[in-house]
Amino acid sequence: MSVFSLVLNILWLALGGAVAALGWFVAALFLMITIIGLPWARAAFDNGVYTLWPFGAKPINREFLYGEEIGTGPLGFLGNIIWFVLAGWWLALGHVVAAFFLAITIIGLPFAWAHLKLAGFALWPIGRTLAHSEFRRRAY
Repeated sequence: MSVFSLVLNILWLALGGAVAALGWFVAALFLMITIIGLPWARAAFDNGVYTLWPFGAKPINREFLYGEEIGTGPLGFLGNIIWFVLAGWWLALGHVVAAFFLAITIIGLPFAWAHLKLAGFALWPIGRTLAHSEFRRRAY
């Protein structure tokens, strides 16, 4: 991770990222407690991790790392549809609105970009995981 990414992550945490990530972790805990929400608990936890440290990370398809599994197949697609309908679209909308207001100032541009990345991940998180920005898929 570059020094620039580290500085941006520290500023992000100090200016509200830690509180937002805590919200995701509480939501993940709530989803784990309820039997019905258990399939979406990992998605909420991954969103929390990404919200905690958004610079220097990127979401990738879990299939690239682990092969096909339950979250990357048809059940993952169905889980994403349910997530999108019940939570994903308005969570992404919140990130887009925050990005709009941050993009008004030059200083807020990197944080606006982070919110846009978080919006994409919050929209369709199941079957995805986080990797370093330098991660490249190897051809085998």
